[in-house]
Amino acid sequence: MSPAQYPKDVLEKIELLQEKFKASGQDLSSYLEGLLYADYMTYWDYINLDILLSLQQPRTSFKDEKIFIIYHQITELYFKLIIWEMEQIAEKEPINAEFFKQRLERIIMYFDHLISSFAVMWKGMEKEQFLKFRMSLLPSSGFQSAQYRVIEILATDANKLIHIEKRELLDKTRDTEQIFDNLYWQQGAVELATGEKTLTLKTFEKKYGKQLKDLIKNYKTSNIWQKYTSCQDQDDELKELMKSLDLKANVFWPLAHYKSAVRYLQKDPVDIAATGGTNWQKYLPPRFQKVIFYPELWSEEEMNEWGKGWVVKEVFGKENE
Repeated sequence: MSPAQYPKDVLEKIELLQEKFKASGQDLSSYLEGLLYADYMTYWDYINLDILLSLQQPRTSFKDEKIFIIYHQITELYFKLIIWEMEQIAEKEPINAEFFKQRLERIIMYFDHLISSFAVMWKGMEKEQFLKFRMSLLPSSGFQSAQYRVIEILATDANKLIHIEKRELLDKTRDTEQIFDNLYWQQGAVELATGEKTLTLKTFEKKYGKQLKDLIKNYKTSNIWQKYTSCQDQDDELKELMKSLDLKANVFWPLAHYKSAVRYLQKDPVDIAATGGTNWQKYLPPRFQKVIFYPELWSEEEMNEWGKGWVVKEVFGKENE
């Protein structure tokens, strides 16, 4: 077949490939020869399906433990999607409202999937099975999801994540160590009787502490809040998307956990073994921690009532009074 017999678009693409490989000192013909020998891509190879389906390794014989594992793995993949979008916002220079809104809409969509899917945790497992197999997983806890801590750090100034009792005192500090030691979730994994860090927290800090501290430093000027303040064409639609992200992350998502915890765990604050030692009664409800990424966008009344209406309606089945 002579060159004249090839379709024009094929010849154009070959010429473009030749320019591309020549510019990098590579030989196009060698790559084309490799293409001749390569197998066709399959769906299962592309997404590593066999590996993916082999990653569920229950520790007990209880059937519902596999549901527990799969759901948490799905959750971590959604976290990865959220982080990917946040990184794109952080790296965009200069940021514009159209790009910002598109990425926020994706993040909110992922949170909506996470929030609605949490019903798997309280409808998809038998309580008796959960309470038994969960004890074999100690001291692990969903508290140890480093990706969610990354989401929080990328979302706002780290000072906004300081425990509510220390927030005013440390509001202006720029010291990363001091900020990290007083983050709200640090207080969610201490022994009730002694106030000492649980093994759950100690192992988490050993593995992820440096990484998270580095993120606090690296995103001081490029987290979502800082990018919002630098956006020259911000509008009301962008503001509402920022507020929606705040609610999804700090009200609806933790309360989905709280609803599940209320179903499965004892309400006595000292009976917390099945959460890896975390004090979930004080840690999960937004009205206690009042973690708010963007307080500048909310009224005093809205912040005072943070999460209250959802708890009253969804957890206790009552309308907000």
